[in-house]
Amino acid sequence: MESHAPESAEGSASVTALSFEDALRELEAIVRKLESGDAPLEESIMLYTRGEALRAQCTRRLADAEAKIQRLTSDPAGTVTGAQPFDAS
Repeated sequence: MESHAPESAEGSASVTALSFEDALRELEAIVRKLESGDAPLEESIMLYTRGEALRAQCTRRLADAEAKIQRLTSDPAGTVTGAQPFDAS
């Protein structure tokens, strides 16, 4: 039986090598395929598994980016005196 899935669940290790944009594009393609209902059950399960790995990778990439964002602090004269973690509240 021929598989039409982009990669098997075992291929999820390669997910970590994808950029955020590439992972998101692949995830969107998987969602479209699953929503179309054209994939057989086994392929749907493989696609779902791959999609979950891609979603997790995108979440990790976003969390890493957020952790790098810092708010600069300055004194009354406007001189930068340090940085604090960004607080979105």
